[in-house]
Amino acid sequence: MTTLVFGHKSPDTDSTGSAILWAWYLNEIKGDKAEAALLGEPNTEAAFMLKYWELPKPAIIADVKDDQPCVIVDTNNPAELPANINAADIRAIIDHHKLVGGLETRGPIDITVRPLACTATIMIDLMGDDAAKMPDWAKGVALTCILSDTLEFRSPTTTDHDRATAEKLAGDLGLNIGDYAAEMFAAKSDVSAFSDAELLRMDSKEYAVGDTKFRVSVLETTAPKIVLDRKASLIETMTSVAAEDGVDQVLLFVVDILREEATLLVPNDLVKSVAEKSFSTLVDGDTVVLPGIMSRKKQIIPNLAV
Repeated sequence: MTTLVFGHKSPDTDSTGSAILWAWYLNEIKGDKAEAALLGEPNTEAAFMLKYWELPKPAIIADVKDDQPCVIVDTNNPAELPANINAADIRAIIDHHKLVGGLETRGPIDITVRPLACTATIMIDLMGDDAAKMPDWAKGVALTCILSDTLEFRSPTTTDHDRATAEKLAGDLGLNIGDYAAEMFAAKSDVSAFSDAELLRMDSKEYAVGDTKFRVSVLETTAPKIVLDRKASLIETMTSVAAEDGVDQVLLFVVDILREEATLLVPNDLVKSVAEKSFSTLVDGDTVVLPGIMSRKKQIIPNLAV
């Protein structure tokens, strides 16, 4: 049976690219039949990656069947995975997030979780000497994932190893990192085709602080004004999205990649309190700028307080 390789819901560049990369490795190096899959439409940056490297979009799946062999990448959180995931046959997990718990496996499996900025960096390490066999498109996918997750090395999650890996890949491909990253971020910033609800869910994770459940949404952009000009309608839509998704509140952080800061939309007293307690700031109005805040994983979620 074909092994499905997939990442989290609301697939970003790393989740999309790492699934493609590991499916290539299983097929071409290990001789195992594997196929990349997605748990939703990829974001605009991931779509740019597919177009740039002339790759087909992986199939989008709603769930997995009982006993389906699968490899999970870029997450280990059951809330971000298919509803039937614990009835599937999980063969491996490759991730760079904290352990959440709740996944069940048929037996011992390969689990690799490392404190690096990007899943693709971990995969290249796991491939060892076989990484040299990657075709240019695979190197391009890996490079795109690393530049995306590190925000071209601006994110505090960036390690020297992520940077060195990206620089080697770019060298192999003859790409200028700055020029290529600018194209990536321009694609990520083009959100004109998305509804407010789609924007709020596009790059988001559910997270609970005590009894309060949040959908923590991040929009990384080089053109924050495009998003912030929609502030009123986004704030209005937060209520319906929270109700539909079974959370108490949507938190939207608009990350300005170039200025290296985030703007949090503040629709009510709950979010005002969260902002002031979590980031040692004072809120006056319906937005607050948070200098230096770039990473949901390292700077936002660990600090959330109610």
